[in-house]
Amino acid sequence: MMAVSVIAANLQAILGLNTQILPVQPEPEYAFIARRGQHDGGKILQALAAISDSSQFILAVVSVDIFTPILTFVFGESQLGGKAAVISLFRVKSKNREQSYNRAAKIAIHEIGHLLGIVHCRTPDCLMGFSNNLEKLDSLPLRFCQACEFEARRRLRHLFGKPGVS
Repeated sequence: MMAVSVIAANLQAILGLNTQILPVQPEPEYAFIARRGQHDGGKILQALAAISDSSQFILAVVSVDIFTPILTFVFGESQLGGKAAVISLFRVKSKNREQSYNRAAKIAIHEIGHLLGIVHCRTPDCLMGFSNNLEKLDSLPLRFCQACEFEARRRLRHLFGKPGVS
């Protein structure tokens, strides 16, 4: 899946994170909620967090529609300061492939920001801002504001002993 390669490249370029792309897994049917016709993002996170390996972070990229109990859909979900995050490509598809990849990269970096412990930012042009529609997502740059970038660098240095975020 090309989107996964683009996401991995952006995680490396922007956050300095080494990535490993694993083989495609079956859809997370254990998280499907029939009455909603969607997958519960929290259940996917629980399954990801239960994976015992040496990875600091696990980011799943799914093609199914995901939700949380308080939102009708989400582009992604993660454990604040935790290990697991999931993003969905379901609602970010565009006729313009580059736009679809850009959206996926933004969501992935945003969710990794949450894994680093960074909460939603109120700075208008920060990737850590909350996005609940494609217009807002498209308007965000593929970078953090100065404060979030500083915090990401600090936390990456603490975790990995390297500067991160370029």
